[in-house]
Amino acid sequence: MKFSSGLQPLRLSQLTGIVADTLAQALGERTFWIIADVTSHTFKPDKNYHHFELVEKDPDSNQLLAKIQAKAWGRGSLSIIQFEQLTGQRFTDHINVLINVSVNYHPVYGLQLNLHDIDINFTLGALEQQRLATLERLVAENPESIARVGDHFVTKNKKLPLPAVIQNIAVVSSSTSAGWQDFQHTLQNNPYGYRIQTAEYFTAVQGDSNAEAFVDRLIDIFDSQIAYDAVVIIRGGGGQTDFLIFDNYRIARAIARFPIPVITGIGHQKNQTIADLMAHTATKTPTRAAELIIDHNRAFEERIGSFQKSIIIKSQQAFSAAQQGLARINQVIVNQSRSTLLHKSRELLTVAAAVSGKPKVLVYNRLNDLQQIASNLGTFSTMYCKNQRGYLGHFVSMIKVLSPENTLKRGFAIIKSNHQITSDPDQLLVGKEVEIILRDKSIISTIKKKTDYHGDEFNL
Repeated sequence: MKFSSGLQPLRLSQLTGIVADTLAQALGERTFWIIADVTSHTFKPDKNYHHFELVEKDPDSNQLLAKIQAKAWGRGSLSIIQFEQLTGQRFTDHINVLINVSVNYHPVYGLQLNLHDIDINFTLGALEQQRLATLERLVAENPESIARVGDHFVTKNKKLPLPAVIQNIAVVSSSTSAGWQDFQHTLQNNPYGYRIQTAEYFTAVQGDSNAEAFVDRLIDIFDSQIAYDAVVIIRGGGGQTDFLIFDNYRIARAIARFPIPVITGIGHQKNQTIADLMAHTATKTPTRAAELIIDHNRAFEERIGSFQKSIIIKSQQAFSAAQQGLARINQVIVNQSRSTLLHKSRELLTVAAAVSGKPKVLVYNRLNDLQQIASNLGTFSTMYCKNQRGYLGHFVSMIKVLSPENTLKRGFAIIKSNHQITSDPDQLLVGKEVEIILRDKSIISTIKKKTDYHGDEFNL
């Protein structure tokens, strides 16, 4: 058969064979290290086979510059497993990787790249560089809320005092998170029977694209105008890039500036996220976050119990001292009475000796005198005991009036600095945190101003 071109045409298989031979001669067994983004990834566990596309986009316009099919099996699959174990990052869509590949052409499946190895340090380094850049930006753009001191970050949120008792909290988490269930279970089954109210603000806690919705939940908490004791951010475990949302600039800034103490229990066991560094208190897991709240409340209960025991002991000591004083007074009365009786007995013997030689009238008169003296002695003893009991009652009343409990009821307060009771104003410095104990409340406050006081402004 003749063709108008005068040339003998090729079958498609012949042309693809030429392409395959040409590529084989040009590239042979060579491998190449390339940087690309992974998309359209699928994995068949039964065959241990990965199929995906590698793409490159212009960083400014996001325009697609190159795309090619790729696959991994055998040694390539083993390198992917090692990559996931060491980085905590799943090999999946939208990750940027440095990989070692060879070029392969198949007449049916076309041009493909075979993955042989992955540079783990490249992925870890890229994530860390992005994290450090975010931290530097937070400090530079928010000096009023975030400061770096050595290896630590001091934020406005960290400076907030935790309430003495945490009873009402807002929780930001995913409604399907196992970490949320662990957190609830730990709170509700605490061994001390504490009742802690939680308000749920559910949102996605994975994927940087969900950062705006996450910040919106924090705004919802603020707009609610509910006086929450703390905000708890919860997420379960996952790979390293599953936590990238918690390295987001807007989320970190919102946490650092939030007016309610933020506790994180994100579920990671390795490095801290930026959200952890900005929060008031960071814990490793949702369960540990719940345990922290329970331990905090338990510490307050123990402080109150210790304070109560101290009051009881001091009261018992005061009563014991009063009883000992009463015993000493009784002993004095008994000794004085005995001395008086002995003295009068001697006088009686003298009178009796004189009376024995005188008329009955003299004896009668002396008996009357003796009865009068005995009556006076009984009256004196009774009055003396009564007066001493009055003094003792007065002392007991004074002890009760001056007890810490009654003093607090009259409107006074106990000031504690560095966990020590003080009345010395020189120990109370501006900017220093003090604890003010009232009748039934404990207030943690920071001294803003201190001036001299001469009593002329005090009005009841």
